[in-house]
Amino acid sequence: MQNLIVAVVAYLIGSLSFAVIVSAAMGLDDPRSYGSGNPGATNVLRSGSKKAAILTLIGDAFKGWLPVWLVVHFGARYGLDERSIAVASLAVFLGHLYPIFFRFKGGKGVATAAGVLLAINPTLGVATLLTWIIVAFFTRYSSLAALCSALFAPLFYVFLFGPRIVALAVLVMSLLLVWRHRGNIAKLMKGQESRIGDKKKAASPAAGNDL
Repeated sequence: MQNLIVAVVAYLIGSLSFAVIVSAAMGLDDPRSYGSGNPGATNVLRSGSKKAAILTLIGDAFKGWLPVWLVVHFGARYGLDERSIAVASLAVFLGHLYPIFFRFKGGKGVATAAGVLLAINPTLGVATLLTWIIVAFFTRYSSLAALCSALFAPLFYVFLFGPRIVALAVLVMSLLLVWRHRGNIAKLMKGQESRIGDKKKAASPAAGNDL
């Protein structure tokens, strides 16, 4: 019963799409209407507002961090264990991908996954974030950086803590993140992928990029 409550609360928190919320609050176009059409920080950056993009990034990362951190640090007194950490991690991530408040059309999950990993363990989160930063810095491809980070995150976890149940949750998140970037993989192979900092344009039906 406790894990069901954890799952529902975490999912609802994850369903808060900060790309849409921040853009609306700042009087900007809906991020689903331009660029990649993805409600994420990188696409919000195409609006020309760095402030909105930063707030979106922080908001999406924070919502991933919050429920997992609460379970990690306070769960034991309520009978929650590692399974609850795994449940909270997956539920908040799924909330971002398929938000109930926004017709189940969410972002790719990179910032939210980063928040989850930081809450599970700061070392795990920092190692994965550094992977994203390094790849993004040298290639300017947000999607490629996300894919590389997704591939390394489960390996980092197993290396640091061994093959525990939370490692399975991290692996599932990574597989879902790769799946959500399947369109980007095709565009990367064709040399048609948008780079970080590209200006906004009307959203394409086949678009799909970013955080």
